[in-house]
Amino acid sequence: MTDSSDTPTEPGAGGEGARKRHWLRWTALGAAVVVLAAAGTGWWLYRKLDSNITTDTTAAEELLKYERERPSPSVKAARNILLIGSDTRAGAGNRKYGHDGGGQRSDTTILLHISANGASATAVSIPRDLMVRIPSCARKDRTRTVEQFAQFNWAFEFGGTACTIRTLEKLTGIRIDHHMVIDFRGFKKMVDAVDGVEICLKEPIDDADAHLRLPAGRQVLRGEQALGFVRARKSLGNGSDTERMDRQQQFLGALVNKVQSDGVLLNPTRLYPVLDAATKSITTDPGLDSLRDLYDLARSMRAVPTEKVQFLTVPRRPYTYNANRDELVQPAANQLFARLRADQPVIIRPGGNGEPESTGDGPSSAATPSFAGRNAATASC
Repeated sequence: MTDSSDTPTEPGAGGEGARKRHWLRWTALGAAVVVLAAAGTGWWLYRKLDSNITTDTTAAEELLKYERERPSPSVKAARNILLIGSDTRAGAGNRKYGHDGGGQRSDTTILLHISANGASATAVSIPRDLMVRIPSCARKDRTRTVEQFAQFNWAFEFGGTACTIRTLEKLTGIRIDHHMVIDFRGFKKMVDAVDGVEICLKEPIDDADAHLRLPAGRQVLRGEQALGFVRARKSLGNGSDTERMDRQQQFLGALVNKVQSDGVLLNPTRLYPVLDAATKSITTDPGLDSLRDLYDLARSMRAVPTEKVQFLTVPRRPYTYNANRDELVQPAANQLFARLRADQPVIIRPGGNGEPESTGDGPSSAATPSFAGRNAATASC
């Protein structure tokens, strides 16, 4: 038997092989460290974003008490999400918009319906001044309001999100699956996170109440200006809330278009600031209070073609007894609500006051009305 130590080798061969193996070991170790560090950083970022989200357990508990009277959940996979813009002056960065007397109202309320097949999304603005029946709701001090006929945004002041959801469900017969609430400061941060949104003004704006002065023409609005644009009312057009809702829809459509066309949702370096701003800005129900839940929602919205993201206002007109308030146009409003409940397509047309028109001649056309609105792909000019 030959001793392996006596086996001849080429000069230097053993040393070179050893160095190569040594280098490979350190390369593998370095790669492992990088992978672990990346995974650790990813986990830390996930935990940070996840912990940013505020959960509205109060609304969930209150709604549970009224489960029997709420509309049945959709039999399909469609989702109805209530988006609420709170006009509260509480919190850093909000006091410049007025005195905080401890109350808040829903400055903006939008019902977002995402179809079961993910092929379309319809956002319906609910006028803040719409006259509706508001049920008895629990206040923060545990007292209760009385059922009353009042303008819609009082529901949020009376009993917060739960009262708003119950009021809307009774009005529409549509089950609200989830909700999100965002305040002034959160809205500004969201806009800044996407580096502003481009709009086009036919006329200049000078509104002291909204802290807004803009020239006519195409321009990019960032935080403070964007907030002023969606809130301005008294100095623009006829000063109505209807025109303000139209501007809000225009802005949100431009925002959706930018996020999708710029590939924000597909670019991690651009997506993180948006997620950070969003998670810090919103209060959600327990069903949407994790980053995974929000990501699934964003992914479903990403799959919707821009031209199929639609914005419209519930059919309305000046209230018979007070022109400064609104009332539903019937049967137009109920036709819209019925289509959303059944997850049927909502066909929009530009302009108008929200009342439906038939899409053709004959009896069958009445079953497929079109409503005044816009889509996210519509040019802002």
